[in-house]
Amino acid sequence: MGTEDDADGRPECGPHGSIYSPGCPGRLALDRIGDRWTVLIVGVLEGGTHRFSELRDAVGGITPKVLTQTLRSMEADGLVVRAVYAEVPPRVEYSLTDLGRSLAVPIEAVRAWAMANMEHFVAAKARRRRTEAP
Repeated sequence: MGTEDDADGRPECGPHGSIYSPGCPGRLALDRIGDRWTVLIVGVLEGGTHRFSELRDAVGGITPKVLTQTLRSMEADGLVVRAVYAEVPPRVEYSLTDLGRSLAVPIEAVRAWAMANMEHFVAAKARRRRTEAP
């Protein structure tokens, strides 16, 4: 990624350990949690282990391709564990890791904020449409 380690062996995040430094690996975490599908999937998995079809049904509007891509990324980032059972038909289940569960609290705060403020976003969008109309 082009970052240098500091004296303690931790990745360098600029002179003050800032997430605002371009090479800070903490930005990888922000990329993951800034994804709307990740936020919704964590919310569903917070309730326990789910199969792919259960996740797809619970997270309205997500395509199977995007769900697969998001789950793979979350697994690679250590947020989700995928368990495959040798059955016919094959059974695959997803659950949060400890790291994923630790993300549930801040994500819940963001979801609560979104729900509490959604009227403001809807109103602002309506105002913009009115001003842009011919």
